[in-house]
Amino acid sequence: MSVTFPGESAEYRAARDRLLTQEVELRRATERVAAARRELPPGGAVPADYVFEAAGPGSEPSPVRLSELFAPGHDSLIVYSFMFPRSPGDDRPGPKEGACPSCAAFLDQLDGAADHLSQRVSMAIVAKAPIERLVGFAAERGWRRLRLVSSRVNTYNRDYLAESAAGSQLPMLNVFHREGGAIRHFWASELLYAPADPGEDPRHVGTLEPLWNLFDLTRAGRGSDWEEQLSYGSDTA
Repeated sequence: MSVTFPGESAEYRAARDRLLTQEVELRRATERVAAARRELPPGGAVPADYVFEAAGPGSEPSPVRLSELFAPGHDSLIVYSFMFPRSPGDDRPGPKEGACPSCAAFLDQLDGAADHLSQRVSMAIVAKAPIERLVGFAAERGWRRLRLVSSRVNTYNRDYLAESAAGSQLPMLNVFHREGGAIRHFWASELLYAPADPGEDPRHVGTLEPLWNLFDLTRAGRGSDWEEQLSYGSDTA
């Protein structure tokens, strides 16, 4: 099937058809990678049934175990480590302080997808900040669907590469699989740690984000001088 759009030149159509060939190969490569991921052998068993702190608006903090983050009937659990606070000692009282703008933008997008995701998989957002600060920040952002837990009382972040040796937080995404009574690590966004080509960022979750993928569809692309902010305009944080 050949397509054309109003006013396009023969030069444009030839270049677009060449690009389409590359896009088809990218689609095939994406399918090959996804299939290879599904065929991974069993990962390591989790070393502990980590105990997190959970709370909803207006409720007291309560403990919740990693195993309890799997909803009934779900064998997959996606855990995103939110950089909040970003570095040791960054524990100021204001909700905005210490929150990573890029993480917040990613979670803005995940909040909208959470109801759809919950039909097949479980998901939780983990941060080292006290649960009260995390819930307060979520209310400020308008997040209504994300399950938020604090890891400040366990070693989850350090164990699953979401914290540096110095204690700084890292934006790691981990996936766990439950089979019978065993919970094993399945996959992680290890591109965060892989060498990047010159001029590239890690893009360890970049293929998941509508924001950056939509920028990629424009002539300007992702750009080199724009970054997500907690807010835009005169009150940009």
